[in-house]
Amino acid sequence: MSFWPYFVKPLPRRQSYPMRNGTQSTGECSSSTSLSSQQGVDDDHMIAVVLSEEFAKLDGAVARRLSTLAPVPHIPRINSYIPNLCDSSLDYQLLLQRMNAYGLYEVKVSGDGNCQFRALSDQMFKSPEYHKHVRKEVVKQLKNSRSLYESYVPMKYKKYCRKMSKSGEWGDHVTLQAAADKFAAKICLLTSFRETCFIEIVPQLEAPKREFWLSFWSQVHYNSLHEMKDAPINHKPKKKHWLF
Repeated sequence: MSFWPYFVKPLPRRQSYPMRNGTQSTGECSSSTSLSSQQGVDDDHMIAVVLSEEFAKLDGAVARRLSTLAPVPHIPRINSYIPNLCDSSLDYQLLLQRMNAYGLYEVKVSGDGNCQFRALSDQMFKSPEYHKHVRKEVVKQLKNSRSLYESYVPMKYKKYCRKMSKSGEWGDHVTLQAAADKFAAKICLLTSFRETCFIEIVPQLEAPKREFWLSFWSQVHYNSLHEMKDAPINHKPKKKHWLF
């Protein structure tokens, strides 16, 4: 098991810290398969492409909100240490404080093992429901560019790719790097880490053409981030007045 070293600085500035190769530990949810998965991916593909083009112009909104934050270098690694329930609760409170400080809100996605891909889907298509398409494209990137990622995976690489292709398998920092490379996107994580709050993942072979903003809670869950001004308004139901 390995951990990320941090160099502590006061907020809002962030520190650079390398991520080391890790080994698989506890906390993985069991993966599930479905006969309809492939069909769903294929059906979603065309809609996903259209939506991606429609919403691409909105990518920089959160980036402007957090323009004062310094980026943190990133090195891919698989899932490692998973915190206990007490630490996770405290970490989420810290994450909430950071979101409030920068005027952000989360689009909360299902914690079904697909949260990383759901959050990326929401950033790309304004809907988490295209996560199957996102996972398929990320796995394709892992397979087609093996040399970029294999050194970060402490298991048989083909086994790792097979595992990541299954719905419900947790995404990790290797899949985030693959997503950044595949979609030519800078992926920015607002985290619950106590020593730092911002991780930046950039494409390895080209300049980023868009930005995705995710929240990252205690190594266990991802959500999609948007500006507070874009948050949906919850209208209180009007009281009914009955005439007798």
